[in-house]
Amino acid sequence: MARILALDYGKVRTGIAVTDELQLIASGLTTVETKDLIPFLADYVNNEPVERFVVGLPKQMDNTLSESEDLIQPFLKKLSNKFPAIPVERQDERFTSKMAFQSMLDSGIKKKKRQDKGLVDEISATLILQAYLNRI
Repeated sequence: MARILALDYGKVRTGIAVTDELQLIASGLTTVETKDLIPFLADYVNNEPVERFVVGLPKQMDNTLSESEDLIQPFLKKLSNKFPAIPVERQDERFTSKMAFQSMLDSGIKKKKRQDKGLVDEISATLILQAYLNRI
């Protein structure tokens, strides 16, 4: 089986998570600068089979899309153009940043490491991917 790759897309950084080959477990992969995201994904897809991308869907509490969606839409077009054979699905990402920070607290990560916004993005991508896996 191929992997599923999830993205917590951001204006500056994007957190990336991936499943194991059996698509059972979501694990954080890395965080990359968003400007380098498409080349990173091209390299990854060249080396690992990817079945689909899951991109976070930013929503407000009233279920309307957040302003971040305006940044994500042009990226989704680029992603589909670059990888036309790999489907893209969306997963609600409400609370993932708060949950990521809380999981760092719960796991005893030191304060200096908790200030690493890239780590929060990577954990958020992992939470997005795990929620997707739980849904399918």
